[in-house]
Amino acid sequence: MAEKKALVVYAAAYETANAALAGLNAIEQLHKDELIGQYDAAVIDQEKGKPHVVKRMDRPHIRVIPEWFWGGSLPRKELHEAAQELTANQAGLIAVGEPTIEKRLDEAFTGAAKVVKRSVEATTDEITSELQEALKEAEMSPAGTQTGVDMDLEVDIIPVSDVDRSKQFYQDLGWRLDADDAPLEGLRIVQFTPPGSGCSVTFGLGLTASAPGSAEGGLIVSDIVAAHDALKARGIDASEIWHGPPFPVQARQPGPDPERTSYGSFCSFDDPDGNTWLVQEVTTRLSGRV
Repeated sequence: MAEKKALVVYAAAYETANAALAGLNAIEQLHKDELIGQYDAAVIDQEKGKPHVVKRMDRPHIRVIPEWFWGGSLPRKELHEAAQELTANQAGLIAVGEPTIEKRLDEAFTGAAKVVKRSVEATTDEITSELQEALKEAEMSPAGTQTGVDMDLEVDIIPVSDVDRSKQFYQDLGWRLDADDAPLEGLRIVQFTPPGSGCSVTFGLGLTASAPGSAEGGLIVSDIVAAHDALKARGIDASEIWHGPPFPVQARQPGPDPERTSYGSFCSFDDPDGNTWLVQEVTTRLSGRV
């Protein structure tokens, strides 16, 4: 009877092959750091419309992933189907490792658009099944739900009572004015974009039935103290910095997070109507988040 072995199985999707290779290189660093534990990992993508193994690493030269799963330069059916589900610019990173290096493997997958992780006790044949299920869950196989269509949030509409007053506020805030158009009677569209943001904010006349002041939005910054100082310098009545959960208010603790943990420090401010902007410090993204 084949011996079962405790393993951690990963399947991750990346926006580009270079991003997936960066994850693979991070895994390779485990070997250079002389951490104890075996792993087997590879990057897959499409090359000229055909499935392709970009790069593979196994340490210490013991291949945990079943050989038939990869099939050398001509991958077998499962890898072929997985790579076919990737778009031309996407790549997948698949890894199997021992639990002794699980924490460091987690760190290596931080940059993935989506990552699926499974802790198993499996024989070689069962590892194959676990890999196939992880691929499906990561939406890199035909059984997944990947549509191949990106959906980027571009505009958020907020309700205001005085368009000109709001326009002045967001100009004072330092946001870029993109448009102030009145194409029809009773319709006015004013759009601003925060510095470095891919999403814009729109307000005006005839855009929403929501009550002015009822909107809440989130702003991400890399340094909460610098962001707070900049708001104050522009005359914005920003709250004091706090850490802990943003809600309920009673759970907030004064000052930045003592260890400056990513996602852990906040401040907030309101526009003239009371629409609230929650400012959050993010220095390291959670796995799978861009």
